[in-house]
Amino acid sequence: MGKADLHIHTTESDGLSHWRTVIEFVERDTDLDVIAITDHEDVTAGLRAREEAARRHFRVEVIPGAEVTTLQGHVLALFVEEEPPIFRSLERTLAWIHERGGLAIVPHPMSYLTRSLGRRAIDRVCARRRDGVYFDAIEIGNPSPAGRVRAAAAARLNGERWHLPEVGSSDAHHLLHIGKGWTNFPGRSAAELKEAIVSGAVSFGQVRYPSAREVGYGRLAWGVARGFAATPRKVARRLSRRLR
Repeated sequence: MGKADLHIHTTESDGLSHWRTVIEFVERDTDLDVIAITDHEDVTAGLRAREEAARRHFRVEVIPGAEVTTLQGHVLALFVEEEPPIFRSLERTLAWIHERGGLAIVPHPMSYLTRSLGRRAIDRVCARRRDGVYFDAIEIGNPSPAGRVRAAAAARLNGERWHLPEVGSSDAHHLLHIGKGWTNFPGRSAAELKEAIVSGAVSFGQVRYPSAREVGYGRLAWGVARGFAATPRKVARRLSRRLR
């Protein structure tokens, strides 16, 4: 069985490590086979990390992706290579992801500690599933504070109502968090992971998240501050490009 961490941030958004540092850490210090770099509104780091990992013949494969802000909350877009839209409806964003051959995952469902999709939005999409407008999986194994607060409720509702494949991710913003939540899948490659998610042949695992003391209180505070500014920075950058 392979192991994948589907939700990692870098300095391209609100993570505290450069993408090159991330892939070197994963290659050297973890048993992960696949990672997804999912910066807020930005696929740049994932694309560069994938190229670098392949050039250096790393064991780990990198999936480019993004954590996209919709009007209803965040969605993970995996296997996408274009700059995602921001502040569109959830339905339009899901259609955009699937039109590009990507996968759409619900991160930290219903969490009140970050911009998460609520029960009503998840209910609506799952009940009306139509061409392009659907979720491919839901992130139940997320040991971060944001992921833990509603994980039990999300697991219960998924069993009763949504029936989505359940995956695990770290939602890492610091190196020590990488790999603390993961997805198990048959195979070792990114292509096999994608096939496993689509077919539902996945499960998740998680272990204790490193404490604030272990990470460092100053680094943790800086990460929180960067988190609040991540999407506004991306919006400002896009407006600047358009004006030029």
